[in-house]
Amino acid sequence: MAKHGKKYRSAAEKVDSAQLYTPRKAVTLVKEVATANFDETIEAHFRLGVDTRKADQNIRGSISLPHGTGKSVRVAVFAEGAKADEAREAGADIVGSDELIAEIQKGNIEFDAAIALPTMMAKVGRIGKILGPRGLMPNPKLGTVTMDVAKMVSELKAGRVEYRADRYGICHVPLGKKSFSDEQLVENYAALYTEILRVKPASAKGKYVKSISVSSTMGPGVKVDPAVQRNFLAE
Repeated sequence: MAKHGKKYRSAAEKVDSAQLYTPRKAVTLVKEVATANFDETIEAHFRLGVDTRKADQNIRGSISLPHGTGKSVRVAVFAEGAKADEAREAGADIVGSDELIAEIQKGNIEFDAAIALPTMMAKVGRIGKILGPRGLMPNPKLGTVTMDVAKMVSELKAGRVEYRADRYGICHVPLGKKSFSDEQLVENYAALYTEILRVKPASAKGKYVKSISVSSTMGPGVKVDPAVQRNFLAE
C-alpha cells in the first residue's frame, strides 16, 4: 500500500474522520486540505444501497450542474449534412461520420464526450467496443442520442455531468474546482444530491443513501451528513 506524503498526512489531520459535516462545512474543509499546486477537482462520492446487478437498480443518468465543473469538455458529434453544420455552430470540437469512425478505429480519440444522431447509431455501433469501456458511447438515456445536437453540445460544454453507480453502488461525480466559491460547490452538490434522490429505484431495499463524502484530486475525503437534504448552504 502506497504511503502518503507529509503534506497529505498534515492535511488529513485537519479532518475528523468520525464527524459528519454539513455540505457547507465539508466543501470549506475539502478546499482547505487541497494542497496540491494546481486547481484540484472536487468530487462527490455517493455510496448507495442498490444492487447494480439488477437492471432496475442501475443508477445512471446525467445532469447539468448550476455552475458547471470548471473543466473544458471536448465534444464530438456523429452527424452529416445540416445537422453537422448545426453541431459546429453550437461549438462541437469534432464533427463527422465515416471519417470520424475511421479515426476512432485507428485509436485517435481526442474528445471527452460524444453525441450522435439516431440515424447514425447503426454506424456508431461498430465502434461500441472502443467507446463503451471509455464511457464515450452515445446513449439515449443520457440524452446523447438526439436530433437536437445543438442543445446537447451546449449542455455538455456548460458542465453537464454523468453519474453512474459502479458495481459497489458508488457514484463518483465531479462537483467543480478548488477555485470555485463555497457557494458554487454547495449549489452543485445540492443539484446532484437532489437528482440522486429523485432516481431512487422503487425496488431498492433498506437505506438508500448509505454515505457521502467529498474529496479533492490529491486530498483526503471529508464525510458529509446525508440527512441534510434541504437548506444546503446552512453552516
